[in-house]
Amino acid sequence: MKKGNPVVWFEIYVDDLERAQKFYETVFDLKLVEMPMPESVDDDMKMLFFPSDMESKNTASGAIVQMEGFKAGGSSTIVYFMSEDCSIEASRVKKAGGEIFQPKTSLGEFGFMVLATDTEGNMIGIHSMA
Repeated sequence: MKKGNPVVWFEIYVDDLERAQKFYETVFDLKLVEMPMPESVDDDMKMLFFPSDMESKNTASGAIVQMEGFKAGGSSTIVYFMSEDCSIEASRVKKAGGEIFQPKTSLGEFGFMVLATDTEGNMIGIHSMA
């Protein structure tokens, strides 16, 4: 049995859910959606979900999460978002309240990447082949 992409979910922890929502919606030109939380989840956890197709294989989706006792930023994991041309999203980062850490950089045959920090201090990556 051939294995595909093992990544199915990610969570980006934030301190200010509304501020982070505005950042991600502005940079990636999308709408995050609120979904009801299961009763088993504490009331101190709020999530907004990235658009996804849960039936599709070899794709990952995720959410921004605000949870009591879990500070944003300073993590050692970077989520990379797919893009047609990462310079487009990079051009939106500053006006959305974030900072460019590393501008569009060539990865040779593997495309290009941008590293940025969101409004919560989390480092994210943006990858494109062009």
